[in-house]
Amino acid sequence: MASKQKTIADFFKPGSKRMSSESSENIVEEPKPKKPKLDEDLAKDIEVLCKERPALHKSICQTWFSILRAEFEKPYFLKLSQFVDGERKKNKVFPPPHNVWSWTCTPFDQTKVVILGQDPYHNDGQAHGLCFSVQDVHPPPSLVNIFKELEKDIDGFKHPGHGNLNGWARQGVLLLNTVLTVKAHNAKSHANQGWETFTDAVIKKISEKLTGIVFLLWGAPAINKTVLIDKKKHHILTTSHPSPLSAHRGFLGSRHFSKCNELLEKQGKTPIDWKSLPAN
Repeated sequence: MASKQKTIADFFKPGSKRMSSESSENIVEEPKPKKPKLDEDLAKDIEVLCKERPALHKSICQTWFSILRAEFEKPYFLKLSQFVDGERKKNKVFPPPHNVWSWTCTPFDQTKVVILGQDPYHNDGQAHGLCFSVQDVHPPPSLVNIFKELEKDIDGFKHPGHGNLNGWARQGVLLLNTVLTVKAHNAKSHANQGWETFTDAVIKKISEKLTGIVFLLWGAPAINKTVLIDKKKHHILTTSHPSPLSAHRGFLGSRHFSKCNELLEKQGKTPIDWKSLPAN
């Protein structure tokens, strides 16, 4: 019995040899983010240190704990922990303990971009450990301006209707404040207590151990951190802060988001999908 004659469409049906060989040459599979393997011994070490240094919390990602372990054992971090612990016993402090280390959800070795904030939002329900990001409340003015710039800079970007930036963190955008806690309704109340020393160490570790990171530094306090970054290894984009008081001085119109992606693509890295902002 004669075999059925194949048409050209048969060559492009799923499973055909022609389709699989040609498509494999043209389609590049995006690497899926690797979930760090839990080290039980390290988890125990973290738990013990959290009791001695209550500014630390067991929610910290193990990759970051390993990189920063020496910092947690320094005298300044003990003093900082005593301060934060005392503040929590007397006052309402943001973010809650389990959210202070949310920024470490971006594993150290998967970091591609750093956005640097100042201290956390200080009103109820706002701060959750990622700079500029909020959950379950309306986006504050600085974040509104960030979205305005994105709408002009990134084709197809639309205000997501919320302020949760976890979608960026999952792609390798480290959303780090220079101070990690704040007394409720009292901006900068936890400044100069040791957090800046710690987050300076974070920036130094990124500069030392990684390459090709794009730093987005907005406003003078963030720009001052350029001295901690090796400019021969990394890229630094600076402009004014996105707050309503200064956004018109350079932030609006800076095109930092598209410029960031251009720098990533030149290195062969996957650009950030700034539009990917699920509500949780």
